[in-house]
Amino acid sequence: MDSESGSNSQRSVPGGPGQQAAPHGGQYTDKVSIAVLLTLAYQSFGVVYGDLSVSPLYVFRSTFGGALRNSVEEYEIEAVLCFIFWTLTLIPVIKYGFIVLGAHDNGEGGTFALYALLCRHLKLSLILNQQAADEELSSYKLDHPSTESPRGVWFRRLLEKHKFLQNGLLIVVLLGTCMVVGDGALTPALSVLSAISGIRVAAPSLHENVTVAVACCILVLLFGLQHMGTHRVSFLFAPIILAWLFCNASIGLYNLITWNPSILKALSPYYMYYFFKMDGKEGWIALGGVLLCITGAEAMYADLGHFSPKSIKLAFTGIVYPSLVVGYIGQAAYLSKHLDQVDHAFFNSVPTPVFWPVFVIATFASIVGSQAVISATFSIINQCMALGCFPRVKVVHTSSNIYGQIYIPEINWIMLVICLALTIGFRNTIDIGNAYGIAVIIVMLVTTGLMVLVIITVWQRSIFFALSFFLVFGSVELLYLSTAFFKVPKGGWVPLALAGVLMAIMYVWYYGTTKKYEFDFQNKVSMRWLLNLGPSLGIVRVPGIGLIYTDLVSGVPAIFSHFVTNLPAFHEVLVFVCMKSAPVPYVPHHERYLVGRIGPKEYHMYRCVIRYGYKDVRRDEDDFENQLVANLAEFIQNEEAISSNEQSYEGDGNLAVMGTTPGLLVNNLSSRRDQNQESVKSSNGGDSLQSMEWLSSSPGLIHKRRVHFDIPMSEVGDNADVRKELAILSKAKDAGIAYMMSHSYVKAKKSSSFLKKFAIDYMYTFLRKNSRDPAIVLNIPHTSLIEVGMFYYV
Repeated sequence: MDSESGSNSQRSVPGGPGQQAAPHGGQYTDKVSIAVLLTLAYQSFGVVYGDLSVSPLYVFRSTFGGALRNSVEEYEIEAVLCFIFWTLTLIPVIKYGFIVLGAHDNGEGGTFALYALLCRHLKLSLILNQQAADEELSSYKLDHPSTESPRGVWFRRLLEKHKFLQNGLLIVVLLGTCMVVGDGALTPALSVLSAISGIRVAAPSLHENVTVAVACCILVLLFGLQHMGTHRVSFLFAPIILAWLFCNASIGLYNLITWNPSILKALSPYYMYYFFKMDGKEGWIALGGVLLCITGAEAMYADLGHFSPKSIKLAFTGIVYPSLVVGYIGQAAYLSKHLDQVDHAFFNSVPTPVFWPVFVIATFASIVGSQAVISATFSIINQCMALGCFPRVKVVHTSSNIYGQIYIPEINWIMLVICLALTIGFRNTIDIGNAYGIAVIIVMLVTTGLMVLVIITVWQRSIFFALSFFLVFGSVELLYLSTAFFKVPKGGWVPLALAGVLMAIMYVWYYGTTKKYEFDFQNKVSMRWLLNLGPSLGIVRVPGIGLIYTDLVSGVPAIFSHFVTNLPAFHEVLVFVCMKSAPVPYVPHHERYLVGRIGPKEYHMYRCVIRYGYKDVRRDEDDFENQLVANLAEFIQNEEAISSNEQSYEGDGNLAVMGTTPGLLVNNLSSRRDQNQESVKSSNGGDSLQSMEWLSSSPGLIHKRRVHFDIPMSEVGDNADVRKELAILSKAKDAGIAYMMSHSYVKAKKSSSFLKKFAIDYMYTFLRKNSRDPAIVLNIPHTSLIEVGMFYYV
């Protein structure tokens, strides 16, 4: 079955030509032509490396802004350069470039991608499939390796056996996610303020309040333009970053030749030892500023889905890494001869004739770096919502051509307030850098921990290799984390406070949603009760289609008995609709719908499960009703050919994937502005059922696609029952569609602990009241919505 919209059947991403991802655990391929590879590498500069590239603006200043500020020695400059060089080499190049990029989930990267990979291999079904009953949807799983190492088997059984380990892993993943969101608020404040502070180098008499005010104006403009979408200016991103990297490398090379070529000897690891020997605790504390040189390195992995591993490696090792190293070496060469100018190290090292052009490029580069982090924050929040870990908020798709570019108004304005508060409150980059360092290093540590599990259980490598990975990279990150936590009173408390609030929101929402699901699962209506009602369900069946939304993929939800009790009539065709997030990044449209039958045929009751990946975009303009009816018609037409449905209907029929078998043909006709035209042409007694044209009647959309259902004689055959049931479905669609949902009130049981009562009765209830209504999220017409209230005691 074809999609009703060509733009929805294919995902277009920045760098989409190189993204060859398998949709459901199949083989991912990174084989692209050289031209495409170079194009992707070029595009990655503006999306992936904006944050990492602007770090030279503030690294030296943040490093010497603490205990070492009053007495900077030349050996300290050399030692800091040594730390920067080896940190850039170990973390972005070796860890991410050569190891972590290989742990993609069908081409997708990031914290959730690693967790999804582990969930499918270890059955850690806390988010993606919340109950055992959901495993019948598991065509979206990776197979266990044919040969598992003893250590891999032991680790897998350990994690699958102990629930507290699964919850601990979930908390770690949420912590890493919260820190990434915290980056979205800290990066714009740090980058923009660092760039604007260059004005004071050219005009030392300028008051600090002026630079703060200019930075605030730029931040307001930056967040105010988010609703337009990055695609409108994205073509400028890569040239700006490339121009910035060229300036940084050129200035670095000039300073190296002009001031101190012998600074290259500082690349020897001996200088790190000598630094600790001479400065001791003060030197250890100063390392909190050095770690800022790898800010944005996580984006190489997190933005993997937009590009390809080869393109990201090519761009980083070919241009970004050499440019950054040369730039840092040049700054160190200049500072080694100007020890009193570390406050504005970068701008002081810029030659006077090119100062203002470099200042303008640096300002634009900081805005580009901030834009990339803000966009990534929107994507992460959207993923959290898809996996049931964040309250429902409004998601606006800013581009009809570029897949995944979204804008979330509530998050945007909250981040703006936080950025302004940080900029006005701290007024300098040193304290903001202290806060930023903690967020950066915790995200990297979470990735390192998850990678250890992936190496053992997914890659089936030896435990020695996994421990070596952790000892090499984890020890470096733990060293930086220890220095960062020392600066908690000096601004480091900000990301911890933000993470604490976000963690509370996300975990309470996840906990309340899970408990509500468990209540539904435990209190579902038995099929015996349903069969005893008879084909009429004990009430009058009226023309039309009734869509009953539920979270269950098997059984009849308790809310259905409330509908039967409270409504005097029920629709002739009933469909239990369930939206599910599959443990894969994307679900192709032709594999999205699973359809099955509930009860005997004369009941005209069906179940339809719609699967989305955790990075799929659920577009509000989807022609959902037409798609649903088309899949139901296909199921009816091919039901007898589906061997899995050849069983007695004592319970649910098995679900079958629609769109993969020949049968019903769905053709897109021209868009129509007239929403009221609707025609149904059917033949109940002829040789075939032909030319059924159903126009979606969903209000709220201006342009509607007219869908033509052509069921040839050869497909329907002489089966009168199939012809009759299709005619009933056609007439029901013509009569109209009603949407039925529960208006739930979740309460903690009286016997619950105080903590559970507080979490459910106050926090979860508050979040539900202030989150987006499910009917609005699903684009359900208000005039066609039926709601029945129900209390959930969890």
